[in-house]
Amino acid sequence: MPVDRGETAPGMQQAPLESARIGQAGLAIGVVTETYPPEINGVANTMHHLVEGLAERGHHVRLIRPRQPGLPAQQRTSAITIQLVPGLPIPGYPGLRFGLPVYWRLRRAWESSPMDLVYIATEGPLGHAALAAANALGIPSVTGFHTQFQHYGPHYGLGLFTRQIEETLRQFHNRSDMTLVPTVELRDELSRQGFQNVAVFGRGVDLRLFSPQRRDPELRRTWGGGEDTLILMHVGRLAPEKNLALALRAYATIRATRPETRLVLIGDGPERERIQLDHPEILCLGAKSGEDLARHYASGDLFLFPSLTETYGNVVAEALASGLPVIAFDYAAARSLIRAGHNGSSVPFGDEAAFIAAALSFTHDLERLRGAGARAARGMQASGWESVIEEVESCLYRLVQGRRALASRASSDVSSPSVNITAIDVGENHGRLP
Repeated sequence: MPVDRGETAPGMQQAPLESARIGQAGLAIGVVTETYPPEINGVANTMHHLVEGLAERGHHVRLIRPRQPGLPAQQRTSAITIQLVPGLPIPGYPGLRFGLPVYWRLRRAWESSPMDLVYIATEGPLGHAALAAANALGIPSVTGFHTQFQHYGPHYGLGLFTRQIEETLRQFHNRSDMTLVPTVELRDELSRQGFQNVAVFGRGVDLRLFSPQRRDPELRRTWGGGEDTLILMHVGRLAPEKNLALALRAYATIRATRPETRLVLIGDGPERERIQLDHPEILCLGAKSGEDLARHYASGDLFLFPSLTETYGNVVAEALASGLPVIAFDYAAARSLIRAGHNGSSVPFGDEAAFIAAALSFTHDLERLRGAGARAARGMQASGWESVIEEVESCLYRLVQGRRALASRASSDVSSPSVNITAIDVGENHGRLP
């Protein structure tokens, strides 16, 4: 039977990858994700920065993702190889696909071009197959906890399965050497729930892209607003788990005192049609990306983020970097980035009255609002992706070196054949990146 080694994207070079490049040399890293640009979501954005950042630092990255019909593969540097695998559409998520469990394809590919480490970003069938293949080959594995699927159930009539979802996620991540999460808060929460070897992989923001300098008065005029018009913004998937009803209530409360206020929603999803029918005055502009997205961010005045299901919330950082104060609940990105009254407000988790009151308090004085926006942008200037990728790189090196050292000891100590090679020492930070 012929060996199926998958597809390589057009224009990509199949550079031979040496095994186990430790020390100053780059690592051979397999990155498995079921979402990646040009798809638009937080996980795709994070994985793009991780892959590009590792490649820029001299690592050889093999990106494994589902094939997207009608979307040409992007050109990459010779340090990145794209392997496309079969996938199927995700119900309710147009444009997104989950990868099929191509265990043998991945195993043969990694036997042919050995990996020093595999990073698995998603817990779908492709992610499960990748983790099984990595474990079978003895390749160190890292999983990313990017989405709190256990919190989505009640929004889709699956509340009875919450515990089962939690257990499935725990079993999956505990089969890897390490699970990376975006915040200390989430690390501690998952550790209490029995997740093992959890460390923090922080998040950055693209400061070259998101900036108040992209503010566009002409774009504001197309929204029906001048410089003195209050424009509220929300960026994200228009779906039940995003708690958009609260943003609409906050908008209605503000509009009662400032009738000229506009609400601009950037994103797509199953709630878009209903919102447009019920609220024809709200601008639902669909998904945006790149400079167009950055221009939309910077042209607003106040960012409303009522979601209660985020693992991080990249849009909070993007809004702040764009010069928008943010109103959000006190967890995930908001907890670490927002200073009350300084660059926005983070209110007690789930307190909807406090959320609306905080949003209203920022709308009485446009000069105060824009002063907070300027402070928001200045405060993000040290939050680029470079330092984040450097920390992840340090973690990956340490994990690979630890596995090699343990494997070496196991092979030399014939009297102790059952050495646990998954117990990687992450240092005195107890789960933080070294």
